[in-house]
Amino acid sequence: MSRTDAAGLPLELDSAAAVDAWNGCVRGFLAHAAETPARLGAALTAAPGFALGHAAMGFFQFLLGRRETHEAARAAQARAVKAAAGGGGDARTAAYLDALADALDGRLFASADRLDAILRRWPGDALALKLGHAIRFLLGDAAGMRRAVEAAAAGFGEGHPYGGYALGCHAFALEETGAYAQAEAQGRAGVALAADDAWGLHAVAHVCEMTARPRDGVALLRGAAGAWAHCNNFGAHVWWHLALFHLDRGAFEPALLLYDARIRAARTDDYRDIANAASLLARLELEGVGVGARWEELAELAAARVNDGGNVFADLHYLIALDRAGRRAEAARLAARLKADGARGAGDMDAVAGEVGAPVAEGLRLFADGAHRAAFAKLHAASDSLQRVGGSHAQRDVFARLMVAAALKAGLWAEAERALARRPGLRPAAGADGYIARRRAEIARGAAPDAAGRDAAQHVSPAYRLHA
Repeated sequence: MSRTDAAGLPLELDSAAAVDAWNGCVRGFLAHAAETPARLGAALTAAPGFALGHAAMGFFQFLLGRRETHEAARAAQARAVKAAAGGGGDARTAAYLDALADALDGRLFASADRLDAILRRWPGDALALKLGHAIRFLLGDAAGMRRAVEAAAAGFGEGHPYGGYALGCHAFALEETGAYAQAEAQGRAGVALAADDAWGLHAVAHVCEMTARPRDGVALLRGAAGAWAHCNNFGAHVWWHLALFHLDRGAFEPALLLYDARIRAARTDDYRDIANAASLLARLELEGVGVGARWEELAELAAARVNDGGNVFADLHYLIALDRAGRRAEAARLAARLKADGARGAGDMDAVAGEVGAPVAEGLRLFADGAHRAAFAKLHAASDSLQRVGGSHAQRDVFARLMVAAALKAGLWAEAERALARRPGLRPAAGADGYIARRRAEIARGAAPDAAGRDAAQHVSPAYRLHA
């Protein structure tokens, strides 16, 4: 017989144990809980023909973004289709299967649109909300994230068991679209309703990052460490945010200590963990901090992912690790593969690879080669499209910092200043931004001798200038 889940939505289940496990899985997914896979496994053990559960497994594996997890996602999809054909699914399950098929075939925007349609037909479906949010995050579609969660908001009103998590999604979308005050209010309201809403808490941390309030960010996260203790590797990402706050206030040693103790304590090959690590090490090195042999461990994992494909954000962080470790041949192969993916044009991510990923990869390779003027030109040309590689403003900032570093190394002082001046559009309190202050000090030191040289040249004879 059919039952309903915690939100009152229909389930093709006849086992109370399966329903309880499924409810735990959905809440766990919303909370980024480490127990989520176990809860889904328990639901499928109790109800092996539960097609929606197999579809969820497919989505979860797909979002892990590695070659072998995409293969596992297709296997889960096949189980879901078989279970649905055997009577283990309903119209809602069929809609999820269509969305999963689109995702696995590279039609990510179409998949997210289908998940939005599920929310219109079945208001309050938190799984559809969070999956659509995650897919649009992969695409860097901040406006789409905000539009989707606001369209679905009425379904998560007072009394909805997952209302706090919906507020957390709204908070993040607001922050990524520049509505910082509203984002902070929604994030704090979400955490008040769902104390384990690490995503909502992390949205507030993003607001502190984007408004140049590193001390507030440190206070926020130090005071709430228990709020993400239950998390899967997303917890390491929240620690990464704390390290960024230390970094931007000039406290480099605490940032490096967090790298070893929290951010890279579990040396996984999850692309999100590698991205956290690579971007923090790159930021530290740009501040003149020696990071020792830490690149070697990341580069070894990145080298195994040269041919993965499917996630441009991941590829660019693999490339940083390979270049910084001096593994130039593998880095060159990865850059070439991004270009080939773009030429293949088999889906939304291939389009991103060709139009944004390959040019950024070329800029990173030029930077590694010491061709800083050319690297700046390439990275600057791609900067307006960079959001399309996915991730957040805070995560993509490493590429902006590398672009500024290329300008500084090339002596392009005016270009470096213009690149920095664009940041206040995202960071209204840029006067308090320690990173900007340190780079402007570099510009002042570098530009002064150039200006002195130009002044001196005005006092020598025209004949000397001609032959100099």
